[in-house]
Amino acid sequence: MTKELDHGRTNAAHGSRIDAYVDRYAARATGMVASEIRALFAVASRPEVVSLAGGMPYVTALPLDLVGELVADLVATRGSVALQYGSGQGDPALREQICEVMRMEGIEAGADDVVVTVGSQQALDLITRIFIDPGDVVLAEGPSYVGALGTFSAYQAKVVHVAMDDQGLIPESLAQTIYALQTAGSRIKFLYTIPTFQNPAGVTLNEVRRRQVLEICQRAGILVVEDNPYGLLGFDGEPLRALRADDAEGVVYLGSFSKTLAPGFRVGWALAPHAVRDKLVLAMESAVLSHSTFTQLAVGQYLTTQPWREQIKAFRELYRERRDALLGALEVLMPDGCTWTRPGGGFFVWMTLPEGLNSKAILPRAVAERVAFVPGTGFYSDGGGARHMRLSYCYPEPDRIREGVRRLAGVIEQELQLRDTFGTGSVPGHAGVDTPGPDLA
Repeated sequence: MTKELDHGRTNAAHGSRIDAYVDRYAARATGMVASEIRALFAVASRPEVVSLAGGMPYVTALPLDLVGELVADLVATRGSVALQYGSGQGDPALREQICEVMRMEGIEAGADDVVVTVGSQQALDLITRIFIDPGDVVLAEGPSYVGALGTFSAYQAKVVHVAMDDQGLIPESLAQTIYALQTAGSRIKFLYTIPTFQNPAGVTLNEVRRRQVLEICQRAGILVVEDNPYGLLGFDGEPLRALRADDAEGVVYLGSFSKTLAPGFRVGWALAPHAVRDKLVLAMESAVLSHSTFTQLAVGQYLTTQPWREQIKAFRELYRERRDALLGALEVLMPDGCTWTRPGGGFFVWMTLPEGLNSKAILPRAVAERVAFVPGTGFYSDGGGARHMRLSYCYPEPDRIREGVRRLAGVIEQELQLRDTFGTGSVPGHAGVDTPGPDLA
């Protein structure tokens, strides 16, 4: 060992450099750091803390005994297949069943254009990998899903947010943003949107705007990436017609069984035009060779043997009760100046704080008072969202939700007193994209 190498290793061992490899990472790894929010969520996972943060489905509502029997039977009867390598595109029978699921949202598609992925998060990663060069633009709602923003950041895309309101993405804002970017010579690769029960805002793009958004993107030659994990979890009426149902060539549709079955299976999919499908399969095989045949067959067995439509209805009623508990508690307990969305489905409410308050800055105080939420800054790539927070109602029992809102309202009252006394609340933390993880899903 040379003196130079020995000296470098000695310095690293003595802590003169926190990460001995810091100069060797790719540029895209620079922003891949754990945030202070994650450290707080480690505390927030304690049972005494009411978490209105993570979007964890309430899997206890599943018939777990039947699921257990199903899995045991799969191993006993088809173990030699279930425990073997599989296709990079996914199990053919499951892809047929996925087409049946998508038919509920008006999508008519063939199994050949479906690529099964490790949750829809991997589908996002694969789409970004095959389309994005450093500096390319991705259009996304403001706010947008933190997991998507983390993926776009990792591939060095420039995310440009498009304004939304209670009816979802604003078409006029989309058209103006596209025109300004194209005039400036920017390369827009796709629009990323969650049109139904959006994460984090909980709002839904209405039917008129859906047509307008598609028309705008068609005229501009921009691909639409439609992420739709919550589409079947509406509380009123039939599922809305997906964007993909009206544009087979201009939309890549991402779906998942994480919210309608269980996230632990890690089974999602992408429905894409033929040429894009081929690239996705190659990227999939490059990433993992083939993903779990076992979990795919387990999901397929569940769809074949269980009344899955009735189970989705049961989830809808459960989440409706919890949504109502959250909205009712907010109405009664929140101080003047707070406003929030009223979702018609999904998992989330988006709350706006009074002027002068910063959600990221007050999170430590909230966790100390045994309640957790996700600050709004995590859902913007440009430092926005300081006055907002995402509240999730999918996991806690209704009484726990009400107690969590009571604690949170007390924290906000204290912050308002600080603002009124000193002119501002707690000092805000730094802004930036948080690395995605289950706590922020």
